Amino acid sequence: MESLRVTVDIVIFTLREGSLQALLVKRGVPPFEGQYAIPGGFIRGDESLEEAALRELHEETGVRNEFLEQLYTFGDPKRDPRGRVITVAYYALIASDKLSLVAGADAAEAQWFPASSVPPLAFDHKSILDYALERLRNKLEYTTVGFQLLPEKFTLGELQAVYEAILGRPLDKRNFRRKLALLSILKPLREWQRTGRKPAQLFRFAAARFEKLKDKGILFPF
Repeated sequence: MESLRVTVDIVIFTLREGSLQALLVKRGVPPFEGQYAIPGGFIRGDESLEEAALRELHEETGVRNEFLEQLYTFGDPKRDPRGRVITVAYYALIASDKLSLVAGADAAEAQWFPASSVPPLAFDHKSILDYALERLRNKLEYTTVGFQLLPEKFTLGELQAVYEAILGRPLDKRNFRRKLALLSILKPLREWQRTGRKPAQLFRFAAARFEKLKDKGILFPF
């Protein structure tokens, strides 16, 4: 009987150069040697799925305790030429100022690519990436997932840039800020950031206010 093996794969998103980007690693071993893939690997005998995902995330990015959520289980019998391999996919969101890339043991290099424009990927990783991107866009309507890509203090322009990068389309500035004002989920700070000719005020996410809105079922249709 063919043995069954389990891997974890992690779609890691960040905001770089004004676009939503995903981390890919160039495989240094067969199968698909020399081809890009989503970071991941086989789980160890003493690990839970989440422990394996957190380990892989730390090995590739150098960060811990970031946003990590289980995405889906992919189990097509022919998805891996090495045999019957099921992967449990996760996705992670990391602010770009926290990153320090280190390619894992089976990878030749790690590199960021725009999430909407990636090279051909190994295994079924393009399907996994597309699924993660769809999940992320859907969660913008009812969670604060977008704030995970920002530093603790941010400008309204930076926040809008995150939403536009995830959605893949421009948003009207006045309308975006009007909706934010109605939701009251941002705490204005007495701090400013130089952004060209006019300094921009800094804000912090008001978590308590968001929880109240979430309990009432209020969505965030930007």
